[in-house]
Amino acid sequence: MRKLALSDEILMQVEKPARYIGGEVNAVMKRKEQVKVRFAMCFPDVYEIGMSHLGIQIIYDMLNQFEDVWCERVYSPWVDLDAIMRKENIPLFALESQDPVKEFDFLGITLQYEMCYTNILQVLDLAGIPLLAKDRSEKDPIVIGGGPCTYNPEPICDFFDLFYIGEGETQYRTLIDLYEEYKEKGMGRAWFLEHAAQIPGIYVPSLYEELYNEDGTVKERKKLSEKAPDIIMKEMVKDVSDTYYPMKPVVPFIKVTQDRVVLEIQRGCIRGCRFCQAGQLYRPVRERNLEFLKKYAIAMLENTGHEEISLSSLSSSDYSQLPELIDFLIEECSRRKINISLPSLRIDAFSLDVMNKVQDVKKSSLTFAPEAGSQRLRDVINKGLTEEVILNGAKLAFEGGWTRVKLYFMLGLPFETEEDIKGIAELSNKIAATFYETVPKEKRNGKVQIVASTSFFIPKPFTPFQWASQCRKEEFLDKAYLTRKSITEQLNQKSIKYNWHEADVSVLEGIMARGDRKINQVILKAYEMGCVYDAWSEYYKNDVWMQAFEDCGVDPDFYTVRERREDEIFPWDFIDCGVSKNFLLREWHRAQEETVTPNCRKQCQGCGAARFGTGVCLEEKEA
Repeated sequence: MRKLALSDEILMQVEKPARYIGGEVNAVMKRKEQVKVRFAMCFPDVYEIGMSHLGIQIIYDMLNQFEDVWCERVYSPWVDLDAIMRKENIPLFALESQDPVKEFDFLGITLQYEMCYTNILQVLDLAGIPLLAKDRSEKDPIVIGGGPCTYNPEPICDFFDLFYIGEGETQYRTLIDLYEEYKEKGMGRAWFLEHAAQIPGIYVPSLYEELYNEDGTVKERKKLSEKAPDIIMKEMVKDVSDTYYPMKPVVPFIKVTQDRVVLEIQRGCIRGCRFCQAGQLYRPVRERNLEFLKKYAIAMLENTGHEEISLSSLSSSDYSQLPELIDFLIEECSRRKINISLPSLRIDAFSLDVMNKVQDVKKSSLTFAPEAGSQRLRDVINKGLTEEVILNGAKLAFEGGWTRVKLYFMLGLPFETEEDIKGIAELSNKIAATFYETVPKEKRNGKVQIVASTSFFIPKPFTPFQWASQCRKEEFLDKAYLTRKSITEQLNQKSIKYNWHEADVSVLEGIMARGDRKINQVILKAYEMGCVYDAWSEYYKNDVWMQAFEDCGVDPDFYTVRERREDEIFPWDFIDCGVSKNFLLREWHRAQEETVTPNCRKQCQGCGAARFGTGVCLEEKEA
């Protein structure tokens, strides 16, 4: 019988105590004396967010298939429990065994978004692990970071012993074998880190030094060990139908953000939107085969009891066997009374026909992501979506009975003009007008609802816009006010609702995204001053962050408002994500020329990903 780390008295004091007790359906229990390596897998956010993440479920399942490894889960305690743990001196614990995280061999932290960086320090602090890697001893776990933010690990490199760059299914076995050798031989931590650096995809930041020019830009990266590689190549699964995928995902006790079976149908995207980091990082597109997906869909539904299945992909419409997969799922799910969720579909006749079949009872809202209000700016960002296609999709949707449309746009995109911003209101108005033109008065069930939402553009590494400047908070807000004013001037303004994102958070995210090693001290300072859960608007403290920058003598504008020189060395240039810097620069120039680049299936652009010899790169191009 497990003894819980928290007493009944404490559990009664906190919101949602089921976050902390473990023991969920499909959670893996092992006997610790029968394993050699204990791995705590952490999502540095609250349980409901972390339990919704497919990547952790995949790595958790994979590691637990190794007989010598027990992987357990840990999440950031919510603010109520955080206060109690500090007051009562309770160490952070893993859910399965309820043992302190400090007793584990590895603490793996997934880095999905920049605004969780102070939560990393919260996890380390509550676990009793020194915040800085240089202060850790042989008794401390090896702290390893993975996930998309590791493609620029420099702003948080002081807190990690090593980073795993790329997809996690390929090198963990090698890393664990090395760890077991290090333990058996009684070698020091430095020996392990130096040898780990020679495993493909593993980056050990302590083996490098970053030197700067007088203007603050990176001068060079200096290796402090001959065993450290010059370039870290991302790790990638070449055959996504012959790899790890959980047949028995852990089922939470409480409702979480994504409370459903998730079926990842492909990795990567053929589209090449110039603002999108994931579209570059996960190249080339690799599809899972149909039989794999059918088998896993049935197994996961039977092993979880979930009442909904969702397809996961950057662009589901581009999956080549989508009609066959949908037919299979509709048949299986109607028999089992399971709902089907189909995100990231293009709104065309096929997609709407499918949605009609899976949403025959309740027509929820449809989502379009034009990203920009004008055709000119959509060409700049290579969105590959015309106004004609958008309006035709809306017409088909309204004919099919939908009355609510969500539209997603970005403000502050490179080369944006006032006319582009007004275009957001004009396009929203045209979609509303399409409803009134399409649906006869006697068949209308009330007004059409158009919800236009804008986020603020954040330049990300490994995109053509990594050279771009980012707006200041005040500029972002001016653009949001102009958008709102323009909507009030439209004929159908009463049918249009407008939402916008927080500007100050977007600026900080931009600093983290393209930051260098100088940002480590700012994050540490902000955490010491009380910043945590920055991704949650009710806990975000912009004034404290700005004070931390000032105290550390770091200028936020250096990372945001300046446009980068084309020959500038970026803090992340030592990583090879498969897409060449020359290709990204070429796309930056094409953006300035307002030129559209065809997608990967129509024409190869020589991005560099073909060297992996897999996926869409091996397909014959469409005529």
